[in-house]
Amino acid sequence: MNGGGEGLAAPATSGAAVSPLEWKFSQVFGERTAGEEVQEVDIISAIEFDRTGDHLATGDRGGRVVLFERTDIKDHGGHRRDLERMDYSISRHPEFRYKTEFQSHEPEFDYLKSLEIEEKINKIRWCQTANGALFVLSTNDKTIKYWKVTSQETSLVARCRRVYAHAHDYHINSISNNSDGETFISADDLRINLWNLEISNQSFNIVDVKPANMEDLTEVITSAEFHPTHCNTLAYSSSKGSIRLIDLRQSALCDTHSKLFEEQEAPGSRSFFTEIIASISDIKFAKNGRHILSRDYMTLKLWDINMDSGPVATLQVHEHLRPKLCDLYENDSIFDKFECCLSGDGHRVATGSYSNLFRVFGCSEGSTEATTLEASKNPMRRQVQTPARPSRSLGNLPRVLRRGADNSGADTNGNSFDFTTKLLHLAWHPSENSIACAASNSLYMYYA
Repeated sequence: MNGGGEGLAAPATSGAAVSPLEWKFSQVFGERTAGEEVQEVDIISAIEFDRTGDHLATGDRGGRVVLFERTDIKDHGGHRRDLERMDYSISRHPEFRYKTEFQSHEPEFDYLKSLEIEEKINKIRWCQTANGALFVLSTNDKTIKYWKVTSQETSLVARCRRVYAHAHDYHINSISNNSDGETFISADDLRINLWNLEISNQSFNIVDVKPANMEDLTEVITSAEFHPTHCNTLAYSSSKGSIRLIDLRQSALCDTHSKLFEEQEAPGSRSFFTEIIASISDIKFAKNGRHILSRDYMTLKLWDINMDSGPVATLQVHEHLRPKLCDLYENDSIFDKFECCLSGDGHRVATGSYSNLFRVFGCSEGSTEATTLEASKNPMRRQVQTPARPSRSLGNLPRVLRRGADNSGADTNGNSFDFTTKLLHLAWHPSENSIACAASNSLYMYYA
């Protein structure tokens, strides 16, 4: 691949380039009819597969959690993992059904600060299952809850096992389970707290970036996640575009990071919008723990945790919006927080955009995959494979490959982008090429 230095580092396996996937519509839940007005409380605000991929959870702005269960694998008379061991080919597409829902959060009022706190679910995380029961963590801006869902006679009952409250002064933006199965973290703008699942009245503050004088505050925490297999390691991102890796074994309060990942600013490139668009809205560890994917306003970046000189790949998501940054600032769209996700094999990454579009990029060595899809029953309707254009390496980062840019500001049919419809939330199945994404109040599912 010319013009890209050494090209992309392979997150999972190197070798021959993987062919682009052809995505097909699988299911939709809560599909809107033409002209139907969507209630604010019904808009989906969180999506999460469990570690098996057999269950999916969504949260909405009304504080509800909805659980879905995989059904197609049951028709084969055996569990999928058993079938995989027998090299059984599953030709049918993944199919989920509605399982149950429960009201996780209600509107709160903080009497000390005279603040009304929304019930909106910010994040959902699945915990380890036990004896057939499902366990879920969900959080709004201030309060985390631990739910147990069990079968009783003919119905499913959700019971709140723990409430973790009064530990955050600012809005909670992240919760993440530890691989030890016993602890989890919660993060807000200035602090990260460590909890034991069984102890709700005590947490340990492990990261605190609050300065003695708030006027000296220069960056805030935007996302945090535990390493998938190393229980002592976690990463958190900041509004300045940096990612810090910390080791819990070093000290009780992790004031110092073990590694810092950030991209150096190109000389003369600074503008009024530089810091705003550099802010990282989401980070995810790859399943193998070797790579971290980050999403800022304009790009996806893939980082190798053993290489802190810069990202191994920079994938253009919103380059076509660069001329529109003033408008996006005026209507606050520039502050939208898009999530990102990786495939279980590490070969691909995905993130959302406007007009209910989302993008899938190949990130294995030699891949040029950069596909734009629409959250609709015809995902390829708006735009098909976008040719990736490698550019020359930048400065002292010879391995960076920038690709996937579409500078037209419109799709292949000439439709301009609609900034009122945005695909912020999506999740990749942990072991199959299947994506669930939210378009307003509708949950769309695709497979390849």
